[in-house]
Amino acid sequence: MRPMRTSELMNKKLVVRPAEENADASADASAKPKCEACRVPNDKGIDLAFAFQPIVDVRTGAAYAHEALVRGPNGEGAASVLAQVDDANRYHFDQRCRTVAIEQAASLNMSGFLSINFMPNAVYQPEACIRSTFEAAEKFQFASDRIIFETVEGENVISRSHLVDIFRAYRRFGFQTAIDDFGAGYSGLTLLAEFQPDLIKLDMELVRGIDTDSVRQSIARGVLSMCRDLGIRVIAEGIETRGERDFFAAHGVSLMQGYFFARPEFRSIPASTEDWLLK
Repeated sequence: MRPMRTSELMNKKLVVRPAEENADASADASAKPKCEACRVPNDKGIDLAFAFQPIVDVRTGAAYAHEALVRGPNGEGAASVLAQVDDANRYHFDQRCRTVAIEQAASLNMSGFLSINFMPNAVYQPEACIRSTFEAAEKFQFASDRIIFETVEGENVISRSHLVDIFRAYRRFGFQTAIDDFGAGYSGLTLLAEFQPDLIKLDMELVRGIDTDSVRQSIARGVLSMCRDLGIRVIAEGIETRGERDFFAAHGVSLMQGYFFARPEFRSIPASTEDWLLK
């Protein structure tokens, strides 16, 4: 099925919400980034590329999605790239990450979904800031409904209400949404009370050694039960051993990510192995 054209998406989905839906908007306005970065020329372009790591469905042995992990143009680590991001170039960096990830995924003939990390503080108005994503999807013939947007509710999120507004807008646009590092620091239950994403990624510190740790097992079972009730799919992130994989599989988790399956590969898609399929 062809990707929906940008003009069609603009007409169908980029609509201004009625005034009654924005009754509380003024209360949060001061907490939101000021929408002017897209009007400022991008004089500080950051060279970047991506490595891709699969999110494996162990029921099928195939990749459900691939997460795009930012790297330098020659494969330098993410830290060297992120160190160049500041208030002046954050918006353009976030936009460039989206378009480059889509371009590289399309060039690699990626199957399944593409998971893109985004910076909530770089999104000023979701309806305006999403246009370049749609344009890239159309240009590179990558269906926009195969995109997942994931983020962490971290200390640098200006306000939870702004993050929730972004997630709700992205859902209207037809994207999947995901909360990363769930259970670590700021990513927790209060956010879920306001918005239920399509996916959550369990923090790898909860995953580590879970097959031999009764405390982690108890916590994980509670999270999994809650997510089943809310209709949220869980990704067990940071799987490094067969025991960790088998614990989550035994508790109904089929989506997993980690070095046990594949390390990120620069400008490439890792090949599947027999460990991807649960036997």
